[in-house]
Amino acid sequence: MAGASARNSRPTGPPRGGWARMVVELHVNDLAASLSFWQGVLAFGIAFERPEEGFVYLEHSEGHQIMLCQRHGRFETGTLEPPLGQGAMFQIYLADIGPVLSALAERHWPIYLGPRSVWRATGDHESGQREVFVQDPDGYLLMVAESIGRRSLHKSTGV
Repeated sequence: MAGASARNSRPTGPPRGGWARMVVELHVNDLAASLSFWQGVLAFGIAFERPEEGFVYLEHSEGHQIMLCQRHGRFETGTLEPPLGQGAMFQIYLADIGPVLSALAERHWPIYLGPRSVWRATGDHESGQREVFVQDPDGYLLMVAESIGRRSLHKSTGV
């Protein structure tokens, strides 16, 4: 299982790559179910946890960091209705999304959109990516993507 290899075998502590300058904390309904997804599908490992608080700080070998916290009412500024995170999408860029696609298929996890390849204008070039959109156990929408290159922007001559 992908999550087993992503777990840390060292004492827990700060993330190996240092602290990210911005880290999202997701409030979740079932921390165990969320950990199963974030570790088993997305290959995040635990940097540290505070079990008494229902809190884990996760990191990915490619530098991503995220916090998961069992819902307890604190810091909930309004009603949280499923799916959680409505209006937000989290983008996770990996070198290869193949292992994520395999883990999703193994679990028969529903795909929201994709996988697909898209090219988007980014200044005077187009950037391509292979992407898949999926929701975690609480309904947070995630786009997991890998780069497929960069190319010149094709402009129409209007002829």
